[in-house]
Amino acid sequence: MSLGIYIQVPFCQTKCTYCNFHTGVVSSSRFAPYASAVGTEVREHEKRLADAGVLLPDGFSQLTVDTVYFGGGTPSLLDPAHLQSILAAIRETFRCSLTEVTLEADPETVERRKVEGWAAAGVNRISFGVQSFSDSELKAAGRMHRREDVYRAVPVLRSVGIQNISFDLIVGLPHQTPQSWQNSLDELIFLSPEHVSIYLLEVDEGSRLGSELLRGGGKYSASAVPTDDVMAESYDLARNRLASAGYEHYEISNFAKPGFASAHNRKYWRREPYLGFGAGAHSFSGIQRWANAHDAAAYVQSIVAGKLPLELLENISAAQALDEELFLGLRQLEGIDLARLEATYSTPLESRFAPLQTAGLIERSGRMVRLAPAHLSISNEAFVELMR
Repeated sequence: MSLGIYIQVPFCQTKCTYCNFHTGVVSSSRFAPYASAVGTEVREHEKRLADAGVLLPDGFSQLTVDTVYFGGGTPSLLDPAHLQSILAAIRETFRCSLTEVTLEADPETVERRKVEGWAAAGVNRISFGVQSFSDSELKAAGRMHRREDVYRAVPVLRSVGIQNISFDLIVGLPHQTPQSWQNSLDELIFLSPEHVSIYLLEVDEGSRLGSELLRGGGKYSASAVPTDDVMAESYDLARNRLASAGYEHYEISNFAKPGFASAHNRKYWRREPYLGFGAGAHSFSGIQRWANAHDAAAYVQSIVAGKLPLELLENISAAQALDEELFLGLRQLEGIDLARLEATYSTPLESRFAPLQTAGLIERSGRMVRLAPAHLSISNEAFVELMR
């Protein structure tokens, strides 16, 4: 088994209206101290975790790190030297055989000097927050980039040698229409990234747009958000168009050309171990889950003071582990091997799936269970029923 490492960079140029992440717009003068603190946390993680009550399983320190993911926030705001210093700390601290090093990036932050620095540091995969190819949708969402920035950035990445690029698109942005969504899919397919993530707009109180939608207001173009039915149709259209273009649908929100599925994100869905570093970063050892506090300034202060700013630490019970296996397993299009889970957790599972099968939400192939393709856009209904 291998180990994944996640680096949280909680800084942005602006706060998108739909964003419910713990990120902030801060002076670039705070980037270097933050990167230094992350490097310190990486190098001293074993002692600091032990002091905080985290129990790493036997042999955990001998796992080989094969994936690193810089997420955020907008990690591409950092100077390449900051990324280099963090990756150096990882290489010095862990056994490494880095096959996939991902950097989340906004298109407008891409320039040749920075990309050359990313590649030199070891970054070989870029995850682009494209979200839409419609400038009116991007503007309404508070995005900094425009359509032309994507077309400018991709050739820069290719020319420097980064040949693994992922695009994110969001279904349900304000002012999105069936035609504008069709156009975004057309342009994505034309640019031919190796990987695509299609996310449905999340509506919750954690974002300005979500809060406005919940209270029936009109700010942030809330009145121009498509209906649930239109969003479901747009998602299904994306599935069909991407399949025709040669992308494999391997997880509810994710599609990849052959050989380009996200190795790092698959660790999350398969409940494999990963360590998170930085403000708000989460970790999972197989027996425990923990997370750092979200405030970046407090995180740096705590690291400098020799402490770990842990705000969550929980032991994972067998019942929790099984529920996670079911939920995360169904998110993957290959589905769940019931025989394996029943043997692992010594419990029958057929009765939990009976209501889903009656409702037509799942399909069976021997002991393999997967979500019915026709109902992927309403997968949450299946998950709610499964967790009853």
